[in-house]
Amino acid sequence: MIENEKDFRPASIIEIAKQMCLAARTAPKACGKDNLEIAIVAGDDLLILSAEMKKIGEQKQNPTFLRDAENIKSAQCIVIIGTKRQTIGLRYCGFCGFENCATAEKNGGLCAFNAGDLGIAIGSAVSVAADHRLDNRLMYTIGMAAVAMGLLGHEVKIAFGIPLSVSGKNPFFDRK
Repeated sequence: MIENEKDFRPASIIEIAKQMCLAARTAPKACGKDNLEIAIVAGDDLLILSAEMKKIGEQKQNPTFLRDAENIKSAQCIVIIGTKRQTIGLRYCGFCGFENCATAEKNGGLCAFNAGDLGIAIGSAVSVAADHRLDNRLMYTIGMAAVAMGLLGHEVKIAFGIPLSVSGKNPFFDRK
């Protein structure tokens, strides 16, 4: 039997993306409270996400969004990881700028631990991509478009995207 790498590449990339999602889910979280939402975007939905990024870029006159909107078209899929706006219930902290979690919740504060947990989860996910030598790059622009579209639910307020590709040269670096 002979199998050409081009034939099994798409399924392999999706399988590794799923492993990235699992690694993000099992990453340590403050007080053991899991506020993450995680998804894989592929196929036509990737083009819809790209269109939203382009729309944001045009509305905000931000060329980074326009560049990234074109760039993600080189991805076979994208892992998106986000966190809900939900405090962890501490009586004293203040990292978010409010006195405690109750005050932050009343005033729409964003828990610093949510952002920290998100960073740890992203690190776990990209380490899986690196272990499998997948081309990838962390992009806030993808996350902002995903939040605007409600892709991870309307409770998610911070997200990042990780486009994945297998090619002779990582398409997510040396961008124009």
